[in-house]
Amino acid sequence: MSSSTTLASSQFTFRVTQNNPSGMTLSGTNTYVLGAPDAQTVVIVDPGFHDGAAEHADAVAEVVGDRSVELILVTHHHFDHTGAVETFHERFGAPVRAVDEQWCRQANVLVDNEVISAAGTQIRVVATPGHTSDSVSFYLPEDNTAPHPGGTVLTGDTILGEGTTMLDYPDGTLDDYLQSMNTLGDLEGAGRQVAVLPAHGPTLDSVARTAQDYYDHRMVRVDQLRELIADYPPIPTPVDWESVTVHDLSMQLYPKLPDVVRVPAKKTLAATLEYLMHNPKE
Repeated sequence: MSSSTTLASSQFTFRVTQNNPSGMTLSGTNTYVLGAPDAQTVVIVDPGFHDGAAEHADAVAEVVGDRSVELILVTHHHFDHTGAVETFHERFGAPVRAVDEQWCRQANVLVDNEVISAAGTQIRVVATPGHTSDSVSFYLPEDNTAPHPGGTVLTGDTILGEGTTMLDYPDGTLDDYLQSMNTLGDLEGAGRQVAVLPAHGPTLDSVARTAQDYYDHRMVRVDQLRELIADYPPIPTPVDWESVTVHDLSMQLYPKLPDVVRVPAKKTLAATLEYLMHNPKE
């Protein structure tokens, strides 16, 4: 029996959380099964991690029921999202699409702003790099029942249900991430609230409010780091996240951080340093 947990996350989506909790994945990877209520097909987003993939696929199959899987989508390449791609592709017989061709199966790569018609609804692909260069979100404007009349958006790891996300530098950059927060915030127009369906953690009420909070948090870190390096010798670019400088700065900023998240913190800090080197305060 699978230990994955299932929850109706909106009118058009079910969330199936894989049993792979950790300091990075929170309660586990959220796999989504989406489709209009009367649709005979569904789309699966983010198959999950390799370990326990078969059992997780069983839990997802229970949600799919007698419908067929039309398509499998991937938000980005990290293995807690792509590790089960082969298992799901074989189990459900559906093509797989991602930005990175490596994870595509019998289908083309995803393109920013394309609209996918599947499972009785429209799925808009929104490029949201920063966490990784290949990160995308999936916007469902028709999933618009109260309290989110603007729809829902599946954000992968770009926005999490708890805390803030890391930047997988040098693949992910702060410049890209800040732009992605603006892109996601712009999904809410004329006060039409859009709910966040993250790949880890619970649903959030408003993508615009959360994106602004994330943006502000990053800029606070930029200001803190600017003060810390004021008396440092020049830092060469591109910044090396494994350097002594980055390690020392991370210990000053995050002295009590658990070891399990020290590397992600150093990568995020390096991305922030790189941003500072190219965006000096006027």
